[in-house]
Amino acid sequence: MTDQTGKKLGAATLPKILDRRWSEPGEMFKVQELDLEFSNGKRRTYYRMDPRGLGAVIIVSMKDEDTVLLVREYAAGLHKYEIGLPKGRLEKGESVLEAAQREMKEEIGFGANRLEILTTLSLAPGYMTHITHIVLARDLYPEKLEGDEPEELEVVPWPIADLRTLTARADCTEGRTIAALYIARDFMGAENSC
Repeated sequence: MTDQTGKKLGAATLPKILDRRWSEPGEMFKVQELDLEFSNGKRRTYYRMDPRGLGAVIIVSMKDEDTVLLVREYAAGLHKYEIGLPKGRLEKGESVLEAAQREMKEEIGFGANRLEILTTLSLAPGYMTHITHIVLARDLYPEKLEGDEPEELEVVPWPIADLRTLTARADCTEGRTIAALYIARDFMGAENSC
């Protein structure tokens, strides 16, 4: 498999699944029941994942005005490698922009002199409270922090003008990545037309 420029992407071998088992949801996943009465008097019980955490960031890191930096990493939910944007959860006491800086440094080895929050996305709002902040990062500089990934992530430069080819790939399927790329591309396009 190659990137948009024809460079061969890493041929990482999938990790071996050593065991599978069901576990109790525990602290990470709790379901909250909401007994509701609507304005018309009808009552229903809705279920949502208990609000945990402070949300997440996903970063559109622009190497230059035409090139976004993506990462290729293992996605356990699909048991395959996916190409997407750097992302991660906010830590206690961290602002959205601080989290974006940290995640960039951990995942792609760059920080940014210019960071801007573009918008916030929800993820399955019918039953989840999780939100992800889209951050546009520009004027990058090299700086690497140790991350929590079990293996080095491959950085994949991609022309932001060619999102159609990227999203047609079988290894770029994550909705937050796709939405964030289109939002950032449109934002930068509107900036340039002014």
